Amino acid sequence: MTPVTYDPLDPAFLADPYPAFAWLREHDPVHHHPADHRAPAFWALSRFEHVWDAVRRPEVFSSAGGLTFFPDEIGQLGIPPTIVMLDPPRQTQLRALIGRGFTPKRVAVLEARIRSFVRSRLEELAARYADGATVDFHAEFSSTVPTYVLAELLGVPEADRERFAPWVLALTELQNDGFDSAALTGSHASTDALTAMAEMMEYFTAAIAARRAEPADDLLGALVEAEVADDDGSVQRLSDWDVLGFCFVVVAGGSDTTASLITHALALLEEAPDQRRLLLDDPSLLPGALVEFLRLESSVQGLARTTLRDVDVDGTTIPAGEKVMMLYAAANRDPREFGPTADRVDVRREIPRHLSFSSGPHFCIGSHLARLQARVALEELLEAHPWISLDAAAGRRHESPFVRGWVSVPVARL
Repeated sequence: MTPVTYDPLDPAFLADPYPAFAWLREHDPVHHHPADHRAPAFWALSRFEHVWDAVRRPEVFSSAGGLTFFPDEIGQLGIPPTIVMLDPPRQTQLRALIGRGFTPKRVAVLEARIRSFVRSRLEELAARYADGATVDFHAEFSSTVPTYVLAELLGVPEADRERFAPWVLALTELQNDGFDSAALTGSHASTDALTAMAEMMEYFTAAIAARRAEPADDLLGALVEAEVADDDGSVQRLSDWDVLGFCFVVVAGGSDTTASLITHALALLEEAPDQRRLLLDDPSLLPGALVEFLRLESSVQGLARTTLRDVDVDGTTIPAGEKVMMLYAAANRDPREFGPTADRVDVRREIPRHLSFSSGPHFCIGSHLARLQARVALEELLEAHPWISLDAAAGRRHESPFVRGWVSVPVARL
């Protein structure tokens, strides 16, 4: 195999990271990445078994030091801490609170509303396409589905939902720009995005106050009413800052990732028309196919942990206090776990375990909701436009080492 350089901030790598991931898996599975002028030194794990083991050991690989290889990304943005940057037992306790809004039963109740929304969006886009307009599949379809669902979940009134979409985009932009100090001083993150972030914080601060004055049957209302036991056994309500942190993690973790799943699914099917035909002939394959799409194009490419002690991984010692990237996207294509066809889409593939939603204590709390949205969106899309085609060459991706997704992808044919 020809050597391939792993450079997580190189646009050429970000355009197609999979050759570099394959090289790491085979030749340097416990990779030490040196510091340079763009980022400090860190380690990277790329084999499935190594990543699977590490994310399930928070006592060794901690989330409390941040989820990127940049220092203090949350502090630089001035946003509340979230459960994804905590370790058990506190993380377990707080996760149970937000989990009330994501139970399979509660998520299933949303299906009829999601289906109605998706059908209306498809009708609108088809009418515009028929009139000769350019239709952006990702921005005007895929991204609108999670934005609608998150607004429903958080109890954002319909009158305010036009404001909600730019906040989601702002969070996505700030995450994907990398969290380094240069990004936050203007070389990447735009002033518009930071302004939208401030507006979102102000809006939800007022919404929290309204829920405290008058309870509501939505996730925000449930968080305001939730009680948490302190270390001394006393019970108290979550602070406004705590609830804002929950809002942040719901919006940041549940919007762009789900939108990218929908667009990636269609792009993968376009590359494999035989697999599309299988789904069209047997729609019952779709739930399993969604896991396959996530495996091949992981919306979250990788997140970091910090070692709390020296740890041996496959004969290499990673010292305490080091940042370690968990390369989910590399692990999800490991032929040791998924066989010799790991790089090819197979909608009939049996996948007993994967890392698209991580694993262990930080397994994605919104996984049921993400799969529901993508399933409904693709069911309706493939029924209404079974051979829809995207102009991926004209599309534009995010440039981020942490997530893989789209900014825009035009429709080539409906």
